[in-house]
Amino acid sequence: MPTTKSLAEQQVKRGLLRLVSPAGAVQDEQRIETAKAHLRALGFRVQAGTQVLARQQRFAGSDAQRLRALHDAARSKADVVMMTRGGYGLSRLLPVIDYDLLAGAIETRKQMWVGHSDFTALQLALLARNGAVTFSGPMASYDFGEKNPDDIMRDSFIDAADGTLEAVGFACDDAPRGFEVEGILWGGNLALVASLVGTPYLPSVGGVLFLEDVNEHPYSIERMFSQLLHAGVLPRQKAVLLGHFTAYRLSAHDAGYDLDAAVNWLRSQLKPHGVPVLTGLPFGHVRTKLTLPHGVRTHALRDGGEVFLFFPHAGR
Repeated sequence: MPTTKSLAEQQVKRGLLRLVSPAGAVQDEQRIETAKAHLRALGFRVQAGTQVLARQQRFAGSDAQRLRALHDAARSKADVVMMTRGGYGLSRLLPVIDYDLLAGAIETRKQMWVGHSDFTALQLALLARNGAVTFSGPMASYDFGEKNPDDIMRDSFIDAADGTLEAVGFACDDAPRGFEVEGILWGGNLALVASLVGTPYLPSVGGVLFLEDVNEHPYSIERMFSQLLHAGVLPRQKAVLLGHFTAYRLSAHDAGYDLDAAVNWLRSQLKPHGVPVLTGLPFGHVRTKLTLPHGVRTHALRDGGEVFLFFPHAGR
């Protein structure tokens, strides 16, 4: 059930929110119904067609169905297009997506596209092809499908949807003294970023790169770090922000090798390039996540024990 705060916000009219499932099939229909209730309590009119719950093998329908769902969403009057979940599937669609159609809806009608996980592939491709700004943030099933969605997740998403998102901050005890950089904020799921190296769908950006992942062992995370390092992606960044890397299991064979070891290795490789690696970003496959404008210029700085990201042009 919606929280008391959500019910109080119900009087706010926030426009039409359309759900799409462009990747993995929804595994629990009830979570979509719960998400609809929470989103309506926040003032959205929620639209979800039959494709949202479609299934073909592990996918939310055929490639053609999922592609049509994306294009239909861009042609719709939706103010917000929210992914239901991630999984896998968008990489198969990258060669046939009408990027001009999606970017046109984003740029001319200020349509907000939001999600994370596999959605990273579409975000990166839109940024590479059209410079379009999307939002790395919650999804219907994963986040709003919870009985009691996280307050920070909800409030950050509302700030972005309302066009009032100007800055976010998070506790960070490993930012260098005097840390202050400017650049395009971009990134998302590490596996998706790494998978697009050498393709036309990875933006050539030297900015502030943020990364997260799930179900990846630390050695696999380090291997993807090394791929981005050797491809020249990491050395040209102003900073690398690490979110959460969750749901992996260490074994006796690791003998003390863990996520900290992988991060320390990354720092050792980027230190000669002057690229700081910061941890603690509230983003990833976790309940508490910020909504981050993907593709906007950000001003990042340390203030005491916190790091702040300012978005002067992130309003919708």
